[in-house]
Amino acid sequence: MRDLPRLGAALYQADLERVSGLRDWIEGRDVEIRDFTEIGALTGGAWRPLAERLRDSFRTHSGRLGLHGPFWGFAVDQPDPDFRALVQDRMLTALAAAELFCAGRQGHMVIHSPFTTWASFNRGTEMDDHQGILDRTLTTLAPVVQRAAEVGITLVIENCEDRDPWERVTLARAFGSDAVRVSLDTGHAQYTHGSTGGPPVDAHIRAAGAMLAHVHLQDADGVADRHWALGRGTIRWHGVFAALAELPVMPRLILEMAKTEDVLVSARYLTEQGLAA
Repeated sequence: MRDLPRLGAALYQADLERVSGLRDWIEGRDVEIRDFTEIGALTGGAWRPLAERLRDSFRTHSGRLGLHGPFWGFAVDQPDPDFRALVQDRMLTALAAAELFCAGRQGHMVIHSPFTTWASFNRGTEMDDHQGILDRTLTTLAPVVQRAAEVGITLVIENCEDRDPWERVTLARAFGSDAVRVSLDTGHAQYTHGSTGGPPVDAHIRAAGAMLAHVHLQDADGVADRHWALGRGTIRWHGVFAALAELPVMPRLILEMAKTEDVLVSARYLTEQGLAA
């Protein structure tokens, strides 16, 4: 019998002391740090002392480490060269923080997909910009991908508004680098399924196949981006984990909750359902 997949969690540094039982539960599991998504965290020299504190805090941690990269206020398919340079600077700074924090332990960094609902509904029309999105993203992220490969960090591209799960897979493959893979956010997929006509969550898993390296586990209602505890929304978790079991390698399974206290609630739910450990 196949071993149950092991859960990890996305959290802020402060959550380790604030949320009772989280520090003990997280030991040996995959951890994703969210602090570097905050506005100002990557400007000036603020990122370095934070990355050093995190490195020291997880020095004896036996699980894999990663962080969520910046995303507020910009897209990675940036057409303006001046703004593109700023996006590259933010991404490269986040990558430097990941390199320092992860310290060679199979680190990952989450970046957001450039595919929007607007672009999706314009596919096949005179306003179709699919190739432009691909080309601009490849240009913007080229130095970031190169550096990620050099320092051993895997970039995982997360769906946000993506209706077509194959577009992100095509984008990841277009880089031609082992440093780029696909991420799935289950709640985002449920939102597009319920509100914009995208396929169900398990279809995203099968579309990505072996390219799927990372999953944000959150529950939602198909209307908005909820990040509810698992079992409180409308996602069919047995179907999701059946699709995950088909993959040649289990991706990192990261519980990403609106309320970090729900990490342990969600972990108990999946354990009771016999789906994960």
